[in-house]
Amino acid sequence: MTFPPKVTDRAFARLSEIGAADQGKALRVAVEGGGCSGFQYDIRLDDVAEDDLVLEGSGEKVVVDTVSLPFLSNAVIDFTEELIGARFVIENPNATASCGCGTSFSI
Repeated sequence: MTFPPKVTDRAFARLSEIGAADQGKALRVAVEGGGCSGFQYDIRLDDVAEDDLVLEGSGEKVVVDTVSLPFLSNAVIDFTEELIGARFVIENPNATASCGCGTSFSI
């Protein structure tokens, strides 16, 4: 069974700060083949597509396409600010390994 990912309040707050909804955009979280561990995340502002799963909070949207959804089952989409920079991050319980960049993983 596939459970949808969860989005933290901090991630929705960051989307509000950058004005994603004001631009008519949503945060797209997708999984693609590639990266140093086999799969990589593609995280960007994008338009909502017809078959996307739409997660909403604080007037903002995060979308996941149907192909990526099984790879992100029960994952947590968050936003973090660290010494090395600020970015959206994925805590993915399906990943068996990941690399130091935080955007590449294997299942």
